[in-house]
Amino acid sequence: MIRQVTRRASTVDLAGTRVPSIMLLPQMDAAVPAVLLLHGYSSSKERLSNTMGRSLAARGIASLAIDLPLHGTRDDAMLTEARTDPLGLLRHWQMALAEASDAIQWLSDHDSIDRHRLAIAGYSLGSYVALQTAVADERVACVIVAAGGDLPSSPWTRMIRTISDPLASARSLSGRPLLMLHGTNDRTIRPEQAQRLYDAAAEPKELRWYETGHVLPPAAGDYAAEWLIRQFIGIIAR
Repeated sequence: MIRQVTRRASTVDLAGTRVPSIMLLPQMDAAVPAVLLLHGYSSSKERLSNTMGRSLAARGIASLAIDLPLHGTRDDAMLTEARTDPLGLLRHWQMALAEASDAIQWLSDHDSIDRHRLAIAGYSLGSYVALQTAVADERVACVIVAAGGDLPSSPWTRMIRTISDPLASARSLSGRPLLMLHGTNDRTIRPEQAQRLYDAAAEPKELRWYETGHVLPPAAGDYAAEWLIRQFIGIIAR
C-alpha cells in the first residue's frame, strides 16, 4: 500500500559528474521497482518526472529523471563547442551513455529499490540513449520508447549509425519487453520511423498509437505505468 510519494531534487554522481536529478519514491513496505527516465532534445528532467514519473509513482513505481548533457540546468563549459564541433557532440553522446549506465547502477544500489525490477524509458532523443543503455546492461528488464524511432534518412545517416543505431539496439534486446508510444501526426520523429524500429525488434513488443504530434498525451504515461506493472508481475512470477 502506497502511503506517500517522496520527491527528491538533487544532484547525483554519475560517471564522475554531478548530474541534476529528480527522484520520485513511493513509500512502501517493501522495495519498489524503478524506472530511469531520459528526456528529449531541448527538454529537461522535470518534463518526464512531472508526467510519466507521476503516473509511475501513483502505481508504486519509483523513477529517477536526470538532465542529459547540454540540457536542463547543466552548466557545461563545452556547450558552445559541442554545438559547432562534431567531436564535441560525440563526447557528449558518450557522456550521456556513461551517465545513463551509472544511473542504472545507482538505482540498483538504492536501499528502497528492487534491483530485479528495473526499467528504462526514453522520450525522443532520450529513447536512443535508453535503447543503447538497455542493450549494454541486462539489469534493465524492459524498455519504453516514447516518441522515438529509427534515424531519419539523410546524407549523415550511415555515419550516425556507427555511433548510435536504434535498429541494431532494438534487435539486441534479447527478448526483453519493449513498449513504443507514438503520435500518428508526429513530424519530428515520423510514424514510419517508429514503425521501422518496431519491426526491427523481436517479441515481446507493443506499439501503441495516439492521435497527436510529438507531444504525447497524459494517457500515454498512464498506459506505460500499467504496462510496466504487468511486466514486473511477470518477473516476480518467474
